[in-house]
Amino acid sequence: MIKKNINFSIAIDGSSASGKTTASRFLSKKFKFKYLSSGKLYRYVALKIIKNNYKYNKKFISNQSKKITLDKLNNKRLYSPQVTKLSSIIAKKKYVRKCLKEFQVDFIKNNRKVIIEGRDIASKIMPKADLKIFFKCSIKEKARRRLNEFKKKNKNITLSEVEKSLKLRDFSDKNRKESPLLFVKGAVLVDTTKLTLNEMGRKLTKLVEQSLTKKYGNL
Repeated sequence: MIKKNINFSIAIDGSSASGKTTASRFLSKKFKFKYLSSGKLYRYVALKIIKNNYKYNKKFISNQSKKITLDKLNNKRLYSPQVTKLSSIIAKKKYVRKCLKEFQVDFIKNNRKVIIEGRDIASKIMPKADLKIFFKCSIKEKARRRLNEFKKKNKNITLSEVEKSLKLRDFSDKNRKESPLLFVKGAVLVDTTKLTLNEMGRKLTKLVEQSLTKKYGNL
C-alpha cells in the first residue's frame, strides 16, 4: 500500500488488444489509482451524436464534452457497433481531441494518483507522467484475443478477418494526422504476446514500485 498524499501519474498507450486496458485496471486496483480510459470519452461523444441524428458541429461537441462525468462513462451502450465505428472517425478530428483533452487534464489535476490509457496519452495528454508504458503484441495473438468479442457481433467471422480488421485499425492509429499512436522517448515497452496475466501483473507491479522508489525513496 502506498501513501495517500503522494502525487504519481501513469500514462499507458498501445494498440487495440495489446493489453493496455487489462493492465490499467490491474494497476488501478492494486495501487488504488484513479483510472480513466480515454477511449470512453470518444465513445460518449459518438453516442450523443447518434442520439442527435448525426447532427453535430464544434459547438455541439464542446457542449457535450463539458457534460461528461465518470459515472456517464459506465454505459454499456458506449460499446454498440455504431458507437464503435463513429468514435473511431471523430477521434481523427482535431477539435474533438482538443475538447476531450480538457476533461483529461482536469481529471489529472483533481486526483493525486492517476492512470490514463489510450493512444496519445504520453505524447499529448501526460508528457510529464512519472511512468510511461507502451504496450505491443503480435497481430496474430491480438486477433486470437479479440475473436470471441467479434463473434458476438458476427458469429460467422473468422480469425483471419479479425486479424485484417485489427491491422486496419493499427494502421489508422499510427498514421492519422492528429495525435497518432507513438512510442515516446522514456516510455517502457511491454510486449504482451507471450505473457500470461500473472506474468504481466508481476512485471507491471515491479515497474510501478521501481518508479515510486525512484521518485520518493522507500515508501
